Amino acid sequence: MTVFTNVNKNDLDTLRELGFHDEDPKTIYEVARLRKNNISVVYYESRKLLIQGKEDAIKKFSTKLRSLGIGKEMKKEVFRKEEGWVIGSDETLKGDTFGGLVVASVKADGKLRIELMALGVADSKRLKDEEIMEMAYKIKRLVPCEIRSVLPEEYNKYDGVTPLLNRLHKECGDYLKPGTHVVDKYPGCKVGDVQETKAESKYLEVAAASVLARAAGLAQMRFLSKEAGFDLPLGSTHVSDALERLKESGKDFRKFTKMHFRNVRAFLER
Repeated sequence: MTVFTNVNKNDLDTLRELGFHDEDPKTIYEVARLRKNNISVVYYESRKLLIQGKEDAIKKFSTKLRSLGIGKEMKKEVFRKEEGWVIGSDETLKGDTFGGLVVASVKADGKLRIELMALGVADSKRLKDEEIMEMAYKIKRLVPCEIRSVLPEEYNKYDGVTPLLNRLHKECGDYLKPGTHVVDKYPGCKVGDVQETKAESKYLEVAAASVLARAAGLAQMRFLSKEAGFDLPLGSTHVSDALERLKESGKDFRKFTKMHFRNVRAFLER
């Protein structure tokens, strides 16, 4: 499988002139699907062209596309090839002073992994916030998924983050069973069939779950910012001004911050 980006729709006419014939699209994000002998190409709304077939035929056809100046070949991301259904889960907001915690999971098989790759899931770390929201919408329409978003008030009922992480990852994984559950490993991780560090770079399902978690985390922060009356920052580095504004507002810190964080405790103890 090879993917070319920045392909214009008009370029499909060139492929037809080369002998490709049209077939019916199979998913909602396909604009066109064409075939010639042992090569199948799928053109997506994202202007990506997915090429499938025998490896030697793909190489020859990719060379032809480059010579015609059609699109740009994507750098291949190496993901583990698993058999059957795989459930990947990932979290966000874990290290942020403001906000609670979000865990998301995605389930896919070989066919859906191809669709996720074509959506650009492998490149999601480079996407801006609004692009992440759009990609999350597409992922949710494409694959089985589950999201758990916990607000700070609920988060602060737990003695540290690990018990809550274990609970949310297990809930998300169990919801999508059966399948092999891969968890992006964290300290104290006790759930999942496979616990893997940097799993989002090894399993496409975890990469997709990371997109959903990030989108849900952004949505939670927007909700909390509206409740606070000002924009709450992400991260834990530049938060002192926001902590001061929250104090001046008289609002309950338990509803906006992680109370066990050292910077929050130090601020409240001044």
